[in-house]
Amino acid sequence: MAKVLVISGGSSGIGKATAMLFAERGWRVFELSRSGAPDRADSHSDKGSMTHIKCDVCDEKSTKAAIAEVLKQAETIDVVISNAGFGISGSVEFTEIKEAEHQMDVNFMGAVRFTQAVLPQLRKQRGGRLIYTSSVAAALPVPYQAFYSASKAAINAMALALANEVKDFGISVSVMMPGDVSTGFTDARCKSTAGEEVYTGANKAITTMERDERAGMSPKQMAELFYHIATCHSPRPQYVGGFSYRVLCFLDRILPKRFVNWIEYKVYS
Repeated sequence: MAKVLVISGGSSGIGKATAMLFAERGWRVFELSRSGAPDRADSHSDKGSMTHIKCDVCDEKSTKAAIAEVLKQAETIDVVISNAGFGISGSVEFTEIKEAEHQMDVNFMGAVRFTQAVLPQLRKQRGGRLIYTSSVAAALPVPYQAFYSASKAAINAMALALANEVKDFGISVSVMMPGDVSTGFTDARCKSTAGEEVYTGANKAITTMERDERAGMSPKQMAELFYHIATCHSPRPQYVGGFSYRVLCFLDRILPKRFVNWIEYKVYS
């Protein structure tokens, strides 16, 4: 029988590339998102299949209902990828609290709701892999993208704790931290210009960040890494997408934090 992947936020960007790659390689893919679906959604072939199910990870009932629908169509779930998310930018001081709360609600609490919805099935079958889309920004927080960075750092912390909680059930937990990737995520970012007369370097920092994203890796590269995590013999707790970003994260671990943060200041100022 074909293995089953359930992925949230699979209708665009990295999620779409990942959903399509798994389907092309013979997996039965359930793509969960609020609206829309990948080009091959609700399609079947000799290789694999893809089915779109409407799901809003900000809504607990919607998330649980989506997983219930998956289990009506599939007896087991082999791999779960929590990928739904978005980004905001702006200074910490001038970001409205409701915007910061929404950032955390989608990126972090959305991952929590998704996790709580799928864990009963993974425990029942005593096995499965949980993979979270994090970001290099979790390890190297980006100025004027503080709340996005914080939401991804929260995912990293939760995943490490969760890995030990579910280990005895045969469930593995990993996070994948992409570097800059060229997707529609950049244009979809909610940008706040409040306080730019005070924080005069904000516009340059955000422009630099978006330039790097547009020149970044392809979503297909990240999809290949997700596939590796899903199929390798013994997945690691954390992965970094892109060789140069792996080097940066390694240097962050061995160099003084003050020095690393100074380098980031120079890059974005």
